[in-house]
Amino acid sequence: MNRIEELFKNKEGNILSIYFTAGFPSLNDTMGIMEAIEEAGADIIEIGIPYSDPVADGPTIQESNTVALNNGMTLKILFSQLAELRGKLKIPVILMGYLNPIVQYGMEEFCKKCEEVGVDGLIVPDLPMKQYLESYKGLFETYNLRNTFLISPQTSPDRIREIDRETDGFIYMVSSASITGAKKDVTPEQIAYFERVGDMGLKNPRLIGFGISDKASFSTAAKHAQGAIIGSAFINVLREAKELKKEINTFIKSIKA
Repeated sequence: MNRIEELFKNKEGNILSIYFTAGFPSLNDTMGIMEAIEEAGADIIEIGIPYSDPVADGPTIQESNTVALNNGMTLKILFSQLAELRGKLKIPVILMGYLNPIVQYGMEEFCKKCEEVGVDGLIVPDLPMKQYLESYKGLFETYNLRNTFLISPQTSPDRIREIDRETDGFIYMVSSASITGAKKDVTPEQIAYFERVGDMGLKNPRLIGFGISDKASFSTAAKHAQGAIIGSAFINVLREAKELKKEINTFIKSIKA
């Protein structure tokens, strides 16, 4: 069984996924950050593949992409860093990236390398459903990768049901029609959206992302889905950290406490 499916089968709620950009703050921080995330008690790690035009991301993650690219991070280097992944970590690991650099690398070679190093799933925000079904779904299945699609408050019920039908892993619920970024409060409109999707009886679990930044917003999200994804707030921790492992531990434990 894929590690993502295994996690959701064995843990019903309060699932915390932590996002960071590969190659940030320094080129060779990847494995150290991942080990610290797992040790602190997070449930999933989402590694961002740096890209020059990350359209879904806000200023914090955009800046981390720029720093990582300037540090020299590439997919080839990332896969070489992940070669020791499964000797060190047990939790599911997902790669999040835009379609262009993955296609340039070669989609089959990319999927093959993911399986080789022990990556469990992919999030490709700009991958159209039609292209996925026609060109890539078979590849993902061959290499035991779970593909995650995003939905937002503007996604129609028919589209949500199609995504649910074509997904084996989890659905990424974008909390609002905006770019990524830490925000202070979850609004009544967002709660109504969470409840509307929750009432649809979908087969796949859901994680809420965009704007989840602290214990309060994580707890609210976890009441309306199986858990949540924290990205920008964690990137801020990495940017400011004097002692990476210690401050990662403090931040994640403050969310999970």
